[in-house]
Amino acid sequence: MVSLSSSRMFQLLQGHLQPAAHRTLKSRLVTKDGRCNIEFGNIEYSNHFAYLLDFWTTFVEIRWRFVLLLFVASFAGSWFIFSLLWYWIAKSNGDLTGQNRTDGHVQCVDNVNGLTTAFLYSLETQTTIGYGGRALTGHCAGTVALIIVQSLIGVFINCFMCGVILAKISLPKKRAKTVTFSDTAVICLKKGSLCLLIRVANLRKTLLIGSQIYGKLLRTTTTADGETIILDQVDIDFTVDAGKDNLFFVCPLTLYHVINTSSPFYELSADSLPQQDFELVVFLDGMAESTSSACQVRTSYVPQEIKWGYSFLPIISRTKMGKYHVDFSNFSKSVRVTTPHCVHCFETDSDHRKHNNQEKGGIDNLGFQVIDIHDSVDVTKM
Repeated sequence: MVSLSSSRMFQLLQGHLQPAAHRTLKSRLVTKDGRCNIEFGNIEYSNHFAYLLDFWTTFVEIRWRFVLLLFVASFAGSWFIFSLLWYWIAKSNGDLTGQNRTDGHVQCVDNVNGLTTAFLYSLETQTTIGYGGRALTGHCAGTVALIIVQSLIGVFINCFMCGVILAKISLPKKRAKTVTFSDTAVICLKKGSLCLLIRVANLRKTLLIGSQIYGKLLRTTTTADGETIILDQVDIDFTVDAGKDNLFFVCPLTLYHVINTSSPFYELSADSLPQQDFELVVFLDGMAESTSSACQVRTSYVPQEIKWGYSFLPIISRTKMGKYHVDFSNFSKSVRVTTPHCVHCFETDSDHRKHNNQEKGGIDNLGFQVIDIHDSVDVTKM
């Protein structure tokens, strides 16, 4: 009997624990640092040439290791290719060591006697070093044309590689690294409404101009026709006390979403929240004040990262010197507060309080008139 009850208990626990573990290991579409966890498959081979046509974006978006490899390969490769051309000119003219030279032989390039010296001359020409040991004599037209071509190609490589490196350093997503969201979201009462709260902070003193906050709720839904839609997107409106557009993002802000009848969180409760399967993606768009480049910051929250009945700790205070101090040690910390169990409970309790207030205050009778009675009138006189 004991073993049978124990096995049943184990099956019940296993049935409750397995879905939770599965949800915990569920892959995110957007990671906490804003990267999109998605891959493309079965792309036609011809479409890969589109990356070559848009080569500038391809070079800017590739990893730094490949940029450095391309940097070294482009310069070293161009030096070596042109060294072969200089070697061929020298060999054709009979300037190499060991070749039979006639009396009155005129060299095309001085001191280019082999492949090594040809490579050194190519390097010195393209980098404009010019040590003076090797130089054109001016007696061969081919050498004049070749030095012009190599100089132009060297300038093009310099400009392209410097542009790629500068573009990668100044990418807007690097500015987004200094904007951070709280690790968790909380649900509590705010200004008489049940709200979902998220905290965001700008770690730099330079502002993000024209900042906008919005969110997307990603979940798997089934239509009335039985069609399953993966990653169905629902708009989530976030706002702060000053509005939701053109934020004055000089200090950490607390974003909140009011959970009402139009909110997709309306049917949630403190018990059903951990069992949900969705992903809340929050976006912050703005323009960097220092570079005038637009950037976007993203993060996501799964149900296990949303705390029901908690509120964020205050982090802004004022010092004796009159400055505002931000304590980032409490940025993601929260404390338990009194919160309704669900939205329906909150609305029922609010309606009950309103009803009691109306009963205590009475009902106004519009037909009732107040008559002033003067003290000089004897009301007892028949």
